[in-house]
Amino acid sequence: MSVCRIRLLGDPALRQVCEPADEVGAEVRALIDDLLDTMYAADGIGLAAPQIGVPLRIFVYDIREQDIAPGVLVNPRIVERHGQIKEEEGCLSIPELREIVTRNAQVVIEGLGREGEEVRIEADGLLSRCLQHECDHLDGVLFIDLVSPLKRKMLLSKWSKREPGERPAVPAM
Repeated sequence: MSVCRIRLLGDPALRQVCEPADEVGAEVRALIDDLLDTMYAADGIGLAAPQIGVPLRIFVYDIREQDIAPGVLVNPRIVERHGQIKEEEGCLSIPELREIVTRNAQVVIEGLGREGEEVRIEADGLLSRCLQHECDHLDGVLFIDLVSPLKRKMLLSKWSKREPGERPAVPAM
């Protein structure tokens, strides 16, 4: 287990469409541990494998709500989507930027857990947003891709003027 370097906006790893994991064995479980260590060290609530340069369809999450346990999804797929909601979002790979993003209010997502067991999650609220955000990472999509062209241009301009090493004051996905 170790803390890995989080790839930042501009790194080609963030734009790759990830491959499914063939099996959930020792290597995948070690990757899951690295993802968890890295997410917690960065004070995030979710982290996908491509954010540490690994092009596999795996992510971890912990929205830090007492009644929602931390989790992992291997080869996740959203099977149901309901409603829409607009809320502010951030990302560990774009640490200085936050913006209002429209997402589905509720999702049902299926995949595999840490031991290869089938997992089905019915989510709403922050968990729904987090799961959608991390699934997007697996397809090379960043939250800034989901805003208007004008807002995206403004965000990218702000990003280009940032001081390297700045970190957000609030948790990011």
